[in-house]
Amino acid sequence: MTMRVGLAGTGRIGTAHARTLKELPGVGAVVLTDVDGARARATAAELGVDVAPDLDALFAAGIDALVVTSATDSHPALIIAAVDHGVPVFCEKPVAADIDGTLAVLRHVERSPVPVQIGFQRRFDAGYRAARAALTGGELGWVHSLRATTLDPAPPPADYLPRSGGIFRDCGVHDFDSIRWVTGREVTEVFATGANRGDAAFTAAGDVDTAAILLTLDDGTLATVSLSRYNGAGYDVRLEVLGSRGNIVAGLDDRTPLRSAEPGGGSPQRPYPGFLDRFAAAYAAELRTFLAVAAGERANPCGPADALEAFYIAEACERSRREHRAVPIAEVRR
Repeated sequence: MTMRVGLAGTGRIGTAHARTLKELPGVGAVVLTDVDGARARATAAELGVDVAPDLDALFAAGIDALVVTSATDSHPALIIAAVDHGVPVFCEKPVAADIDGTLAVLRHVERSPVPVQIGFQRRFDAGYRAARAALTGGELGWVHSLRATTLDPAPPPADYLPRSGGIFRDCGVHDFDSIRWVTGREVTEVFATGANRGDAAFTAAGDVDTAAILLTLDDGTLATVSLSRYNGAGYDVRLEVLGSRGNIVAGLDDRTPLRSAEPGGGSPQRPYPGFLDRFAAAYAAELRTFLAVAAGERANPCGPADALEAFYIAEACERSRREHRAVPIAEVRR
């Protein structure tokens, strides 16, 4: 089956996804649209793909699937429109800007057989998949600790911060989903704190540039998550899974930006500059999977309900940071 794939949103990740889609087997055409028509036309010309002036024209173009990479506040309407048109949809996280909006989308799509896949690309990364296999296969024994890290080399633009949702919803949510997915367990309680040592724009936006989180899982396992917008050594994303019989680390290779203090310990080679480079293979695998889901060839690996669970954890973290206390997930669950 040759598919005609629409894509809404031609920013940085949208352009990267469009470039990937164009090269995937089974994709006959890619059609772009954006509220910024000039940007959509320029991107389409650069990539040699089609362009639609608006969403109605995109659906009228007979697309078989839709990829949503636009601003967060547009996600609910685009997901619902795709589902109502009977078009399978892939949407970058989050589903919506808040829990109530996410629940509204979830209730709508649950009434339809049309699949909605949410973008948590770490589920498709070779290292994270190996960590999950090691845990579920029993080779680690029982797991006592997990340590997750997402450290950006530089902060996002200041004008992005007020609409980002904050460091837990924008950044940490990937770690929260990864911990749930790798372990197969649910988070029951969080304690989070944060600090601002960098640009005053974070404080002005009510956000923090660095955060530390302790998660308690439903079997008593402890997980720590470290987040920062100022890791000058390079982009550093890892998940360590520590068990009674062994351990495994996703994201540890010769490009991990860690410099050993030991004699002869060495330094990283060419650290990843950002998430698009670090997870390029995972993004491609994720989109290949989506096309298979859209074609009815496999089950949806990450639906809106998964995104909601990760969002609950992020919401509890923000409440914990602001109120300086441990917050049970049950307290924020609707």
